[in-house]
Amino acid sequence: MRIKEHPILEFKHGGKVTFTFQGKKLTGYNDEPIAAALVASGIKVLSYSKKLKRPRGFFCAIGKCSSCLMTVNGIPNVRTCVTKLEDGMVVTRQ
Repeated sequence: MRIKEHPILEFKHGGKVTFTFQGKKLTGYNDEPIAAALVASGIKVLSYSKKLKRPRGFFCAIGKCSSCLMTVNGIPNVRTCVTKLEDGMVVTRQ
C-alpha cells in the first residue's frame, strides 16, 4: 500500500524502523510521515470526529486539517501527516 513513485513528488526515507501503534508493533521507514507508515501498514482510520465519532483517515497530507491528529510519545495533537517517523515511537489515537 506504500506509494513508491509519483510524477511530481519524491519519496525520501531512511532505513526500516519499528514503532508501536495502539499497542501493536509495526514497521516503517525513518523520516517518512507517521501517517504514511500507518496507511502502508493497512491502518486507514487515524482518528474519529468529536461529535459524531465518524472515522477520519489520511486527508490533506500537508498539516492543514485535523484528520490525522494523534498522540505521539505522550504528546497529544501531533499532525502525523507531517511528523517524521522515528524508531521506537509510540503512537495512539486520541
